Amino acid sequence: MTLKHVFTPVQLRHRTLKNRIVFGAHTTNMAQDGLPGDQHLAYYLERAIGGAAMIVVEPMPVHAAAVLTRGNFRHSSDAVIPHFARLTKACKAEGAVMIQQLYHVGAHGDWDNSWHANWSPSGGPSYHDNDGSHMMSAAEIEETIEGFVQAAVRCQKAGFDGVEVWAAYHCLLDQFWTPFSNTRSDEWGGSLDNRTRLSREIMARIRAACGEDFIIGLAINDDADKPVCLGHDEMVEIVALHDRQGLIDYVTVGSGSYFDFYKLLPSFQYPENLGVDLAARLKAADLTALVTAEANIRTPENANTVLGAGQSDLVALVRGQIADPHLVAKAEAGRTDDIRGCLSCNQQCWGRRGRDYYISCLINPSAGHEHLWGGDRFTPAQTPRTVLVVGAGPAGLETARVAAERGHQVTLIEASSALGGQFRLAGLQPRRAQIGDLIAWYERQLARLGVEIRYNSYFGAEEIAAFGADAVVLATGSLPAETGFQKALPHVAELPGMAAGNVWSTEDVMGRAARLGERVILLDEGGHWKGIGTAWHLAEAGHRVTIVTPDAMIGRELQRSATDFPARQTLARLGVEFVTESAVSEWSGQGAEVMSLLTGESRQIAAQSLVLATGNRADPELAQELGALGLTVRLIGDANAPRLAAAAIYEGRRAGLDL
Repeated sequence: MTLKHVFTPVQLRHRTLKNRIVFGAHTTNMAQDGLPGDQHLAYYLERAIGGAAMIVVEPMPVHAAAVLTRGNFRHSSDAVIPHFARLTKACKAEGAVMIQQLYHVGAHGDWDNSWHANWSPSGGPSYHDNDGSHMMSAAEIEETIEGFVQAAVRCQKAGFDGVEVWAAYHCLLDQFWTPFSNTRSDEWGGSLDNRTRLSREIMARIRAACGEDFIIGLAINDDADKPVCLGHDEMVEIVALHDRQGLIDYVTVGSGSYFDFYKLLPSFQYPENLGVDLAARLKAADLTALVTAEANIRTPENANTVLGAGQSDLVALVRGQIADPHLVAKAEAGRTDDIRGCLSCNQQCWGRRGRDYYISCLINPSAGHEHLWGGDRFTPAQTPRTVLVVGAGPAGLETARVAAERGHQVTLIEASSALGGQFRLAGLQPRRAQIGDLIAWYERQLARLGVEIRYNSYFGAEEIAAFGADAVVLATGSLPAETGFQKALPHVAELPGMAAGNVWSTEDVMGRAARLGERVILLDEGGHWKGIGTAWHLAEAGHRVTIVTPDAMIGRELQRSATDFPARQTLARLGVEFVTESAVSEWSGQGAEVMSLLTGESRQIAAQSLVLATGNRADPELAQELGALGLTVRLIGDANAPRLAAAAIYEGRRAGLDL
């Protein structure tokens, strides 16, 4: 497939974009003491090297009231200028146009980080927490305008080609635009002209302060299905007003808002190309400004389709370039099969940012570590070695790939007939086929690198020792404990009634080894996709499923990735019953005694099958036997300690780099 639309240059005010792919704004949370350092520089530089035409660096708060995260940059301070100048100089040398987003979240701030009351048009509620906000006075509005302007001036001094003014997701400017949150009766509220006065004044003053050779973008969002949000017609009218007055050079369209945060970071649970509908409406409005579509546009092929259909002028692929920073360069070279495709899982990007850590990526652990590892690229090993990797789950696959990239001669041993281990089973859950795509990517990479894969091969300690490799890496994974032990009942080593049978692990279910009755109880102790995705699979297959969890909510751990509510919606629509803050105290083979952890009271739930989504255990025996033979081996992934796939791939990368 040719990608001619993606690789057609386009003029954006005084700069020419070499292609149509943008690395859009997102909070990396990497700032130290409010300043961008080596970690920031290496992160953005890797995407510039990888071919992004324009990079929109994460938001700069324009005022004390705008601070949202621990990793925000210093607001209202010239101290940031020389630090950003390093970043812009390096990225522009690679041909990237550099923009910085300027933001103010308005009512949805975070007092614990800002130490400042939230400001808003009319004193409305925060949808970030349960705080209220302060209704801005005319003087405070003027103070905020000046904050935006001075932030733009600092950006220009730091070498940025322009700024992107954030009016998306019901932030401060969108709060002024929206009648729900703007009930003012002065010159800043009421009519459309009054409600857009703040954003237009900010942009006009930025133009006056920064001159003609300075790009001004506008970020908006599409959340038209929420009754209080602006609809498509209203958004088009607002953007067109800014465009007619010559205030904007481009507009970028995301999805979701503080009213629907899950769609703001759309996971694999949502359709692709979410931001395209409103972008297409704006294109049809015959604006002079360029239109950027974003939100779940995962691949260069999707971007090319959107561009070719005339639905946007630019496309922002953010998570796609977090997952593979060289996505653009690979696509331009005709190597789309070599692109490591984003899983849309949110587990290490938003999953870390939401806990106020710096972001990374489940499938690309170099994200956030570029400054330590030399980017997402590899230097040849000084002394090539023979390497034996035992186990072809995600940890073993990554070790084999990285070691081979560095010039080692790698043999990969797998006891089963397929790559992927338990991660492959996760890819069989509903809407998670992207995991299968990733495993297929590994297979292509290992073939390209000449890695020898031996399937259906079980190597014990004697066979490993006899192989005679210079280095041995054990990535043999973990297994279900098969005891029914529950952390909620630590005094009970084994679930009473296990011997009655009809008890299965999630691995049994997804591996099609389980023989299940119509009614199934799924004990979910992790609150993650291991249990939730298996319950979804069973419900879609026609089983009547009851989830029992010790947590106060179904899918507790999925909150980290902003996937919990859509998951519960799906399960509820499929008729899955939820039993929270409870444990299974006994299994009879025909049902379970379920005890409330709140009251201690028990009740019977009838079922023919019990599925355990509980913790796994690593088996140390093989490593111990190898140690007794005098071999030094490296344990990684679940063989080291059972965790999620992100830990396995991270440890696989580290092992490959250390060899």
